Amino acid sequence: MKLGIVGLPNVGKSTLFNSLTKAGAEAANYPFCTIDPNVGVVTVPDERVTHLGEMYHSKKVTPAVIEFVDIAGLVKGASKGEGLGNQFLANIRETDAIVHVVRCFEDSNVVHVDGSVDPLRDIETINLELIFADLEVVDKRLAKVGKTAKIDKTYAKEAGLLEKIKKLLEDGKMVKSYECEDEEEEKLLKGLSLLTSKPTIYAANVAEEDLADDGAGNDQVKAVREFAKTEGSEVFVICAQIEQEIAELDEDDKKVFLEDLGLKESGLDKLIKASYSLLGLISYLTCGEDESRAWTIKKGTKAPQAAGKIHTDFERGFIKAEVISYKELVENGSMTAAKEKGLVRMEGKEYVVEDGDVILFRFNV
Repeated sequence: MKLGIVGLPNVGKSTLFNSLTKAGAEAANYPFCTIDPNVGVVTVPDERVTHLGEMYHSKKVTPAVIEFVDIAGLVKGASKGEGLGNQFLANIRETDAIVHVVRCFEDSNVVHVDGSVDPLRDIETINLELIFADLEVVDKRLAKVGKTAKIDKTYAKEAGLLEKIKKLLEDGKMVKSYECEDEEEEKLLKGLSLLTSKPTIYAANVAEEDLADDGAGNDQVKAVREFAKTEGSEVFVICAQIEQEIAELDEDDKKVFLEDLGLKESGLDKLIKASYSLLGLISYLTCGEDESRAWTIKKGTKAPQAAGKIHTDFERGFIKAEVISYKELVENGSMTAAKEKGLVRMEGKEYVVEDGDVILFRFNV
């Protein structure tokens, strides 16, 4: 999973990125301090895979990972090359979802590029730049497909879709609000990699005092939550500065620090939950002496395709899957004990993998 972190300059993007990845991207109180997109890989905290590693005395424990791309602060006109322009918008095209950091705190020491704090205005500024950039892509594709469609009718469907998307964007709407008529339209739309079709998670960056009640008393956070509802997006509340402090601590000190702040989880944990929820992701587990590992898949994935995440040969030569839930495996202490009680199921090609399934794939190539 790859997430692009975007927002206006000085909203806390790079500070958040640093805390998430401990990658040390330069964070400074002026626009464009992030000139190249910084990339960091973060492991997904999952006690299940850690516990399986201990149960099986695995030589290696491999959790699922998320890749974060920190992109320079966008400004009005970015789609036309203003600021650092289009190169950053191109970087967002490669991500699965966008994490849009929105400033919801007042601080006279941190300048706002527009002179005042107004999260809905900031969201509109970024969204308009994404819309303009998408319009450019659609216009170019339409110019090409429109001519071909007159000669080759197989392109007529795409030309029709592009016309509808163009109208939507010109009305200032995001492509994710468009409901595809059929699977063919879905496939065509996915192939365009439009920025406004990507799922969005809003990170409401607040002052420390707004953390304990999850921003419930902050009117700016309320406004972001109401807006997110209208487009089916996720919101999580974070204090980027506090996250940076948390990132410096070991696990035990982290727990104490969070408790002192009245928090149950860190911003990273919140973001991972929001990402999995928004993108419809789950994890299944494999375990053994050599390695215990978590694998991220889309909800609804069938056993052969889940096996293909490990290796294409597993999918190609899929025979069956031995499956047990993590909970049942742990309760019984070992796979052998679980098998004796008949708890390990043999599943075929139509089995839909569930979150927390522990699976051993049988295949033959």
